[in-house]
Amino acid sequence: MVLFAAAAGGALVVQARDSTTQEARQLSKGVAQSFARAPGTRDAMKSDRPTELLQPRAEDTRKNTGVDYVVTFDPQGFRWTHPDPKLIGKHIYALREGGAADRPFTKTFEGSLGLAVDTTVPVYDTNGITVVGFVSVGVTVASVDDVVMDQLPQLLGFAGGALAVAAGGTALVSWRLRRQTRGLDPSEMTRMYEHHDAVLHAVREGVLIIGSDGRLLLANDEARRLLDLPADAEERRVTDLGLEAGTAELLSSGRPVTDVVHLAGDRLLAVNIRPVDPDDRPAGSVATLRDTTELRALAGRAEVARERLGLLYEAGIRIGTTLDVARTAEELAEVAVPRFADAATVDLLDPILSGAVSAGPGPEMRRVAVHGVDGARSLYPVGELIRFVPMSPVAMGAERGRAVLDVDLTASGGWMSAQDPDRARRLLDLGFHSLITVPLQARGVVLGMASFWRSDGTPFGGEDLAFAEELAARAAVAVDNARRYTREHGLAETLQRSLLPSSLPDHSAVEVAHRYLPALEGVGGDWFDVIPLPGARVALVVGDVVGHGLHAAATMGRLRTAVHNFSALDLPPDELLGHLDELVARIDSDEEGERDESVSGATCLYAIYDPASGLCSLSRSGHPEPALVHPDGAVEFVRVPGSPPLGLGGGEPFETAEVTLPEGSRLVLFTDGLVEDRERGFDTGLQTLGHALAHPGRTPEETCRDVLDALLPARSSDDIALLVARTRLLDRSQVAEWDVPGDPAVVAGIRAEVTGRLSTWGLEEMAFTTELIVSELVTNAIRYGIGPIRLRVLHDRDSLICEVADGSSTSPHLRRAATTDEGGRGLFLVARFAQRWGTRYMARGKVIWTEQSTRSPAGEPEEVSAETLLDQWEDASW
Repeated sequence: MVLFAAAAGGALVVQARDSTTQEARQLSKGVAQSFARAPGTRDAMKSDRPTELLQPRAEDTRKNTGVDYVVTFDPQGFRWTHPDPKLIGKHIYALREGGAADRPFTKTFEGSLGLAVDTTVPVYDTNGITVVGFVSVGVTVASVDDVVMDQLPQLLGFAGGALAVAAGGTALVSWRLRRQTRGLDPSEMTRMYEHHDAVLHAVREGVLIIGSDGRLLLANDEARRLLDLPADAEERRVTDLGLEAGTAELLSSGRPVTDVVHLAGDRLLAVNIRPVDPDDRPAGSVATLRDTTELRALAGRAEVARERLGLLYEAGIRIGTTLDVARTAEELAEVAVPRFADAATVDLLDPILSGAVSAGPGPEMRRVAVHGVDGARSLYPVGELIRFVPMSPVAMGAERGRAVLDVDLTASGGWMSAQDPDRARRLLDLGFHSLITVPLQARGVVLGMASFWRSDGTPFGGEDLAFAEELAARAAVAVDNARRYTREHGLAETLQRSLLPSSLPDHSAVEVAHRYLPALEGVGGDWFDVIPLPGARVALVVGDVVGHGLHAAATMGRLRTAVHNFSALDLPPDELLGHLDELVARIDSDEEGERDESVSGATCLYAIYDPASGLCSLSRSGHPEPALVHPDGAVEFVRVPGSPPLGLGGGEPFETAEVTLPEGSRLVLFTDGLVEDRERGFDTGLQTLGHALAHPGRTPEETCRDVLDALLPARSSDDIALLVARTRLLDRSQVAEWDVPGDPAVVAGIRAEVTGRLSTWGLEEMAFTTELIVSELVTNAIRYGIGPIRLRVLHDRDSLICEVADGSSTSPHLRRAATTDEGGRGLFLVARFAQRWGTRYMARGKVIWTEQSTRSPAGEPEEVSAETLLDQWEDASW
């Protein structure tokens, strides 16, 4: 009926559309011919103002006739009239396509108003031959569709009525069928019966359908098996089936029951009963039976498995929380007791505790962990080295690499008596009856043995053995990780301590004390140093390399060596850090891509203290500012211009701060690990440090203790380096200075004054050598240098230091003198008789210095052949 209605409707729509289109063609043709033959049309087209005359007539015609447009145009195709005044004067494209110009024609084409049925009629001159213009009249397709749409409601009404009648008849028939078959056709009913029958007899659950009169209507195979029903049980009363009275009464009661456990013979049945209430039959009930006898046993085993799985999960969380071997072993024992065993012990090979790899499992192991009931104290205590007898489970398990189960210790206690008779007797008296010993084996290496003891409950079994192996396997990985960390941490700490100064030099300029504390997570790259410099000066250095481990320690060693080398050049602090920054940037560039880590991130604070003047020059690169403790206990943090960390400066110059330190003041240099941690901010740490330092009269060693007592965290996450230097000043009597005029004649007088000062200091035996050195240095400064020239002689403990300063930046150097040269050998004589010599540049000019030891003075010139001296090296021009 739907298809019929659709086909009829479509045919009517097509018929109506064709009819309306034909009418549109006739209308447009009639209006076009009428307008073309109307009086005045030809004259208007031939006039000088056709649009003015034709446009009103065309619009009146269009409105009165119902067409969509009346358009006139000249023979060349340019419009005189159009409903849209904007198109008047525009050319009509494809005007006569499919038509002749000398006679009327009708066609459908796409015009300025859309798709339309158009009739074009030529207008002839009076001679009937010449065409003076055209009249085009059109009816758009939209107008045709409007006519069709006006007829569509009648069509739809007819189709809807027919469809409603058909649908009503179909619904009535379907309702009657569904009522008879409950909504199923015969094939579906057959298939449903087959499926239900197959399912009913295949499920492992008994199903009984009992009528309202207590008769058994249906029983599946499982119900017959569980209740031992006779073959002819169906259609008989439940009470007549030979069931126990309680079972028969429960099934025939018809009351709702949910999972009631009922004893039927030797079976435990879970019974569910639900009443059914059909519309046209008396009420009955459906009962389901489920055998829970085996299920209860399975549930018990499942509960044990669930507890074991939970214990393994807990072990994964609790074991290995630290990277300490002994603590990891203790965590294993704590997890196992009391949920798996009554006591647990862990024994490890001695090399494992130090991070080494054992050559192989042996009978000797050290007890690392004991945990359990009160009787566990009868086991070997923690820390004892135990040599297990070959027949013991520990020795056998270590040798074979497999777990050993001893179900009955009383029956196999021979090995216990052989190991320790008294201890064996105490353990058996305390009730320990079974034992599992499992090797802690990771990556193919036996690390030790874990033993689990039971004194209560059932002895260990096969399932317990499998669980113990799984637990030990997880713990072994954690123990091995801790061992590897211990080894790496030990190597890194050994490397770092070997790279750090083992002892600091005893220097006349400062009294120092130091502390270095590695982080608990791993050794880092903090370092400190005290470097003696010429002129009784001293350099104090503290640095920090970001990161931990071997790479940070090795990087620290490289930077410390570089600082020593640059210090040997006697550079000021800012120039030294500039060279160090370039070195770090070059190392990072050379090693880019070779490793994930780089040297960038290193910081450094470099200070030079001169005890003769008390002046201290400081520069820093990304490092915290040092603290200065005045003799009266006042604390201030020295303002040193900051710069980026080493390697990140981008070539920018470093700045130097100069401060005069009173004698007895303490300069405190430290790394950021001292004042900053996870629980304390940097500013808070500085305040605490200031309070800890604010005590007058404390020695550097006491200052270190005060600082660490106040600031050392319980668990340090970063290295800590601390250097405390208490300043000293040279006594004025130990320093002699002369201003030297630019006249060589004054050299003799200065030489005599130096000799007199040496006599005052009790150094007469060094007079000749010192006169030679002073004479050469002063003479060369007068001859080649630039004023002002100044001579300074210092007596510092076991050293005699001569310094000649001038305004020239030219540095002398040694070279071999030719046999014909008359001069140029003076600097070699200076180098020969001085213990050390060198050049130090200042902001203006330079200082040539020499140092002699007062304990072992250099030999006199007479002891060396003159020819030997003169034929060797010469000095360059100044």
